Amino acid sequence: MKSAPRKTIRLLIADDHTIVRKGLKVLLATEPDMQVVGEADNGVEAVEKASALKPDVILMDLVMPKMDGIEATRTITASLPGARVLVLTSFAADDKVFPAVKAGALGYLLKDSSPEELLEAIRKVHRGEPSLEPSIARKVLQELSNPGQGKPTTDPLTEREMEVLRLIAQGMSNKEIAAAIFVAEWTVRSHVSNILAKLQLASRTQAALYALRSGLASLDDVPTSRET
Repeated sequence: MKSAPRKTIRLLIADDHTIVRKGLKVLLATEPDMQVVGEADNGVEAVEKASALKPDVILMDLVMPKMDGIEATRTITASLPGARVLVLTSFAADDKVFPAVKAGALGYLLKDSSPEELLEAIRKVHRGEPSLEPSIARKVLQELSNPGQGKPTTDPLTEREMEVLRLIAQGMSNKEIAAAIFVAEWTVRSHVSNILAKLQLASRTQAALYALRSGLASLDDVPTSRET
């Protein structure tokens, strides 16, 4: 008895590098159960095409013009519950990984992964199964199991420190935070140090997780002064 044919996985590729998009299309064209239905070279276009084309899986770069991949992921997963986002990026930094997962990405893969790993990740994400590159998975598990040592101090965060904490939770760098709140970068570094000391946390990643878990911050709080 013949097995039923695989359902075709309809894919949208969102990446601001043309050569990356074309390379992915060539690879995916070799798979009989995959079809690229659209491309986007920025986050805004990714959101628009996801809404129009209703792809099964979106391959999402994180660093793109107009709107970054994290915000695009959050917007797409909120408006299209059936869409699955697989982040495909060069960045394994904590301030990219955690916001992307929190925004709704079901998979996170680095661009130096093999073609076989990418195809497997696409199929897993399409089935609704998480697919994290092993080093990323370990990072997530470690942070979730060890959010910080000790209890936060009773010294409350100032209003400015709370603002900086919310921006840290969105994955913004010190430079980006400085531009968003119109202060010098060294001032932001000072605020971050104070936040970590008051909360007794070891890293800005732990601070972001603390803020998101405790409800002090949300990825929905997009700073109005940040250009998209």
